[in-house]
Amino acid sequence: MKRPIQTVVYGAALLASLVSLSACAPLIVGGAVVTGVMATDRRTTGTQVEDESIEIKVASAVRKELGERIHLNVTSFNRQILLTGEVRNVADKERAEKIAQSQENVKSVVNDLAVMDISSLTQRSKDIVLTGRIKAAFVDAKDLQVNAIKVVTERGIVYLMGRVTPREAKRATDIARSMSGVTKVVRVFEEISEQELQRLSRPTK
Repeated sequence: MKRPIQTVVYGAALLASLVSLSACAPLIVGGAVVTGVMATDRRTTGTQVEDESIEIKVASAVRKELGERIHLNVTSFNRQILLTGEVRNVADKERAEKIAQSQENVKSVVNDLAVMDISSLTQRSKDIVLTGRIKAAFVDAKDLQVNAIKVVTERGIVYLMGRVTPREAKRATDIARSMSGVTKVVRVFEEISEQELQRLSRPTK
């Protein structure tokens, strides 16, 4: 049975093995795993550092005001913010988005916080393992640059972020959707052309 795909238009041993493939370890914000390696990322080094700073600032600002009422995960890519997790009510969801949008250098906010009971630690652990399995499958695929795609998992919902071609977006989505335990795939990609990919893939002199 095909799992649903939602597209947002922009314009654990497995986990340990993935870390060994990279120059830096995955960033874990809250209960979700956010992965990406500076050496092969398709953003500039400055943008990568800025995104990491945005994630920390947004998470801190939201938690300072909403505290334990919210389970929040913040992912930033090219200054676009993805908010995932759970909140008790719609007012808290809207407030979290406003706080995120007010932070310096934030371009836009995709607010996918669910209004429901806070997820359990057991569920979050399952999400971490599922993220690791998806990243491992990307490595096995050979035709994807694994570190060009960020993967965040919440309650079995998989979010994919990155600068990818339409071909890569479809390939990554198909792989994620085929994994056991995935209930939905949400694409928060910035699409680029094959020509742009070739330019970005050229070694710098």
